[in-house]
Amino acid sequence: MPGSQRSPITAFTDFVYLRMRHGDAWSSATAETIAPEQGFESLRGRKYCLLTTFRKSGEPVPTPVWFGLADGKLFLRTEAAVGKVKRIRSNPRVRVAPCTFRGKPSGAPAEGRGRILDANESERAERAIAANYGLFRKLYEGVGNRLPIELLYIEIEPASAPARASVEAG
Repeated sequence: MPGSQRSPITAFTDFVYLRMRHGDAWSSATAETIAPEQGFESLRGRKYCLLTTFRKSGEPVPTPVWFGLADGKLFLRTEAAVGKVKRIRSNPRVRVAPCTFRGKPSGAPAEGRGRILDANESERAERAIAANYGLFRKLYEGVGNRLPIELLYIEIEPASAPARASVEAG
């Protein structure tokens, strides 16, 4: 299947998930963010993360995802041809927040910058995600890996704290 087209399976699941998405998911794009120095600590111990990416128009698109944390970064796995991948390639700014399965935020968002990982970087990302989930994910991925769908990993780094202006004694 060409990398630029969603699979029919993904088109169907996107249709279903969009209709299931909690109405509050979009509020994360305008909510007060946590302090940058806190990084992604609010996601530790959580199973779902609300990833908000931004269209070229600036319109936010929230998506609940499975994720893993390692070395202060967040990792997720997704189909290569989905919208969030295209949006991150165009604009790496993202927001992440803890959420429910349906995407209802359960904490304040953190700003971050996403990037698509090269295939040779995927092992670290996979370990981080696998560490956050148990047998169910192995079963889910076992079925998913048999489908003719190109998958990739995304790494998200916390946004840096703004540089403070130095005050000169005069």
